[in-house]
This record gives sequence, C-alpha cells and structure tokens, in this order.
Amino acid sequence: MRIKVLGTEAACGTSTTNGSNFGSSTAVRLVNSGTTDRLVSVETSANSLIGTFTLKANSSEVVEKDASDEIFAANAEVLGVGVAITG
Repeated sequence: MRIKVLGTEAACGTSTTNGSNFGSSTAVRLVNSGTTDRLVSVETSANSLIGTFTLKANSSEVVEKDASDEIFAANAEVLGVGVAITG
C-alpha cells in the first residue's frame, strides 16, 4: 500500500473527550511506538463509540473512517497522521 502524508504525526489523545479527527482525514496511519499492545477507539464527533481494536506493540495500521470521526488510544505511545491511500 502506498500513502500520501497529509499532516504532522502526533500522539493520539487518551480519552473520549480528547480524540482527534486528524485534520478531517478519512484515512489515518497509526503506529504503536511502544512495547505493549494498546487499545484504539474510533468514535463519532458526538463521542459515540463506533468500535475498538488492539494495535500490537511496534506495529502500524491504516484506519479508514468518516471525516468527522475521531480516534483515541489507551496510551500516547500510539501516534497518528492523516493520510491518503494512493495505491
């Protein structure tokens, strides 16, 4: 998969009240920079939970979401950046 970076990577918020929509991106690359598996949550802009998944330690994933949806993680070791999927 090829991606185009659309912003600056930043630590994810760690609670429902401080999630990020990553510049209204519809795809977000997440990386767990730590050595512990971390729970990642995706919610609507109204703080209604859509779903969760575990991001393994020292791994990355691209999450597709609606532009207004927000992402937060169980620890700030999870970093995210908005991306476009190009191929």
